[in-house]
Amino acid sequence: MTDESSAIEHDGGKVNLIEGSALNIKVTRPEDLFIASEIIKQDKSKVVSQKGSLQLFPRIGSGFDVHAFGEGDHIILGGVKIPYQNGLVAHSDGDVLLHALMDALLGALALGDIGFHFPDTDVKWKGANSREMLRTVRDKVVLQGFQISNIDTTIIAQSPKMSPHITQMQHYIAEDLSLDLNAVGIKATTTERLGFTGRKEGIACQATVMLVPLQ
Repeated sequence: MTDESSAIEHDGGKVNLIEGSALNIKVTRPEDLFIASEIIKQDKSKVVSQKGSLQLFPRIGSGFDVHAFGEGDHIILGGVKIPYQNGLVAHSDGDVLLHALMDALLGALALGDIGFHFPDTDVKWKGANSREMLRTVRDKVVLQGFQISNIDTTIIAQSPKMSPHITQMQHYIAEDLSLDLNAVGIKATTTERLGFTGRKEGIACQATVMLVPLQ
């Protein structure tokens, strides 16, 4: 038996599912303890009153980021290490996809951008893992009384080829944001060799997110 439901079904019983509160989270990873602690400390009704009536409605955010190619033998996109003839110039690991996504999440709640929360003047973020940064932003979203409904992203690059890596990117992002795979959209396109991406000088990414109030 994997849980109580499977035990009941194994014994011939019928399981009824009742939707609960998104605040009643499952503690799986160490960072979930932080979220649980903050939820316990905060009264959600106070969060709503502090933020005003907009808190009652879904919020949309958009993000855009660019990194230039530089020295290196790989790039990191969506948490996936992709072998390549160049690296990406950045203060952290240069994950332009996750950086655009973080900006979209922060922007949806008017919380600034990643430059404000993870400044490149702070040595703490030198070479930082962008997946860890993304989980930090996810926690900020939850503490504002919201959950992520779905995301849609576009990678704009002439090379390297992205299609072999997109599924793994989706898995990593879904894991870090506690989403189903079908809520994580990742697309890749070229600019038909036009512009800086077409000249293989760098990579750009766009991201759009939908946030809904926690129930």
